[in-house]
Amino acid sequence: MQTTTLDFGPQTAEVARIVAGVRDDQLCHPTPCTELNVAAVLDHLVGLTVAFREAAEKVPQPPGPFPDAANLADDWRSRLPQQLDALAAAWRDPGAWEGMTTIAGMELPGSAVGVIALNEVLLHGWDLAAASGQEYRADPVSAQACLEYGAEFARTTPQFRDQIYAPVVPVPEGAPLLDRLLGQAGRDPGWTSA
Repeated sequence: MQTTTLDFGPQTAEVARIVAGVRDDQLCHPTPCTELNVAAVLDHLVGLTVAFREAAEKVPQPPGPFPDAANLADDWRSRLPQQLDALAAAWRDPGAWEGMTTIAGMELPGSAVGVIALNEVLLHGWDLAAASGQEYRADPVSAQACLEYGAEFARTTPQFRDQIYAPVVPVPEGAPLLDRLLGQAGRDPGWTSA
């Protein structure tokens, strides 16, 4: 598991770029995260950017509500870039990665929560990009850390992995790093919005 700090900045900036490119007429579009449409993924990002920032700051919080398109904040276009920046800033503090913290009512090592937060941002950013027809650029350092996290998660707690992700999508040997990460997280790298 990652024990040193990771810079969320390159990935949060990319997700903010993707958010800016989502059109209003795409909010009802499906996403690769099959139970959530675009608006629900945006609602999820609004909630998780706050929750994981608070986890970095060692502020305990209970489990949040399930993502719901109906709950998407009206100011999501301005709110999400600010919250993504704040999330990246919070995890730049080395203290965020030390000791224990609480996320969604669970106490976990800060080093684990940091990688989980980055994984959430990276994967859901791709969900939005794929659903809105935008090119997505995963930060290689972030993607590698998330791929290693996913492999360890599947190896050590397969029952939880299977509750969170769809079945692994096989990708060809030598596939790009992002494709391997997506497949591991139960996403088809070739998914496109109908």
